[in-house]
Amino acid sequence: MQGLHILAEFHACAGERRCLEQADELAGLCRRVCREAGLVPVAEAFHQFAGAGATGAVVLAESHLAIHTWPELSSVTLDLYVCNFSQDNRATAEAAFRALQQAFQPQHVVRRDIQRGEVDLHQPAPAGMR
Repeated sequence: MQGLHILAEFHACAGERRCLEQADELAGLCRRVCREAGLVPVAEAFHQFAGAGATGAVVLAESHLAIHTWPELSSVTLDLYVCNFSQDNRATAEAAFRALQQAFQPQHVVRRDIQRGEVDLHQPAPAGMR
């Protein structure tokens, strides 16, 4: 459960337009980025919106990558979560993020990192979770 969850937005993307516009190109990029970073894809689903962008997700042995494109805005949002169950996967998450950033070539990036699974043992569980 413990791991790194990266939420990001890429704006003013100057990279390959096909990855913004075509679900099959986006899927190929996501598969390649995950494999090259050392992540293990186990399933995927991608969808093409008529006359618009694409959306998709790669389910990873380590967790997931979800990505959504807005070609009309030259923008991308992504959600990359890697858990650290059997090993520390922070470096693989960072490598995948850098590869996506390199592919889309955004002029502006908004990134939020969330550390998942850090349990405060001194704080009581919420009602209904006890």
